Amino acid sequence: MLENIRKIDGVEEAAEGRLDYFVHKDGLTFAGTHLIVDLWDGVGFNDPALIEATLRECIDVSGATLLHFHIHAFEPDGLSGVAVLAESHISFHSWPERGYMALDIFMCGKADPYKAIPVLKAAFRPATLQLNEIKRGIVG
Repeated sequence: MLENIRKIDGVEEAAEGRLDYFVHKDGLTFAGTHLIVDLWDGVGFNDPALIEATLRECIDVSGATLLHFHIHAFEPDGLSGVAVLAESHISFHSWPERGYMALDIFMCGKADPYKAIPVLKAAFRPATLQLNEIKRGIVG
């Protein structure tokens, strides 16, 4: 499956010359790292300006490229949104009345989603942060 891909500075290039962005780490080749993040009892879970500024900072520190950002507000409370990245996406859903925010941070290539975690902690000051990692698209 990987015979048509060659490594260029940690990022794959398919035989036809386009970048592939598969990751090579710890002896594995995979599409990217998907972090599932649950924040409990934090601040700002219903503040769209804070959430957008924080996620933009997460994108910057992770080395990702923002393509599009959208937030939707629910009545009376709660927000959902997505940052579409060249390297995949960050999505979130908040339930401020329950003190809960769920985030998915999926990045491929050289982008490092783990660099977003300290930014989230500093901005939202959660009492609890639960983190799970999924390696997506493992091919070898």
